Amino acid sequence: MRQFAYSSLPVMPLRSNPDDRSEMVSQVLFGEHFFVNEIYSQWAKITLLNDNYQGWIDQKAIQKTTNEALKALKSQPVLMTSKLFTKLSSETESFYVPMGSLLPFCDQNRFKLQDKTYTITDQVAPFTFDVKRFTETCHLFLNVPYLWGGKTCFGIDCSGLTQIIMGQFGVQLSRDASMQVNQGSLVAFAAEAQTGDLAFFENDEGDITHVGIVLTPQTIMHAHGKVRIDALDDMGILNTETGKHSHRLRLIKRFFED
Repeated sequence: MRQFAYSSLPVMPLRSNPDDRSEMVSQVLFGEHFFVNEIYSQWAKITLLNDNYQGWIDQKAIQKTTNEALKALKSQPVLMTSKLFTKLSSETESFYVPMGSLLPFCDQNRFKLQDKTYTITDQVAPFTFDVKRFTETCHLFLNVPYLWGGKTCFGIDCSGLTQIIMGQFGVQLSRDASMQVNQGSLVAFAAEAQTGDLAFFENDEGDITHVGIVLTPQTIMHAHGKVRIDALDDMGILNTETGKHSHRLRLIKRFFED
């Protein structure tokens, strides 16, 4: 039987192979639960519970828990931090965790992991979708540098950006753009796009390689060099600095209904 565990550190790299020099394919945030599939030296190969993503993580970040906790976790709504950084405090320590960190069994801004009880002072997500709050949340990430595999305001990739922001409003996305494109409902025409839709882009081979968040029918926020806002049209993303198209539009998906 696979061991069930969670991350006890604010953020840890998830790597493609059990090596510090290996590619970082994603990041594991505080409170994210996962199954341990394999142990190799100091490394554990894991499958994340929320999006089924796999990779290798240093065992220093792992806190083992029980299958009973897994059953209880699946019966509870998933709450998460809603600020770029949120302070967590227990009787013995205080530290900050990034937006999207999970707060299992949270009740009235208190939650328990193993034998430690933590308190938080900020609001917890997910929130009911509304355009104003959604847009404000998106703008928090403007100018964050692009980082392959990143999921925080210190560095983020295109699908990490969509996963974190959409999660704030109750949409649990897969990790990669090529997986996220299979979620949501199709928007027939680009002109019908609205705030909160996701636009997906393809390469010359027709593979989905990029995703961004529609802010208005004519603008999109995406991670490309940095998190930026560019123009969106029927062809794709029109870079506001170069005046040239940088990504070719494949389709648009909707996750929030009117």
